[in-house]
Amino acid sequence: QLVESGGGVVQTGGSLRLSCAISEHTFWGAMGWFRQAPGKEREFVAAMSWGGGTTTYADSVKGRFTISQDNTKNAVYLQMTNLLPADTAVYYCNKASTYRTNHYEPDPNYWGQGTQVTVSS
Repeated sequence: QLVESGGGVVQTGGSLRLSCAISEHTFWGAMGWFRQAPGKEREFVAAMSWGGGTTTYADSVKGRFTISQDNTKNAVYLQMTNLLPADTAVYYCNKASTYRTNHYEPDPNYWGQGTQVTVSS
């Protein structure tokens, strides 16, 4: 139901745009991006209310990453700029169980398969 794409290998300072295709067009709700680096737990990256009125970012990506959506395409995006080696991870999109500013609870039933982002130094 959620399919990520857009990952790849980039150099430090580069950019990538990740996409999350949502298969159910009646699938309305807040969406988020998470990432998991090797040997680490999955961590929150960014979230957006459906409609875009509210967004939240992890401190580590503020000012570099932007979450957006296209309702006509049933898709959510993560534009990543000024990438750092610390951003290397598998990135996942998720539908929220609960979301309000600075509080996001992922719905465990709605995870994509992930897309790999590798930033070389």
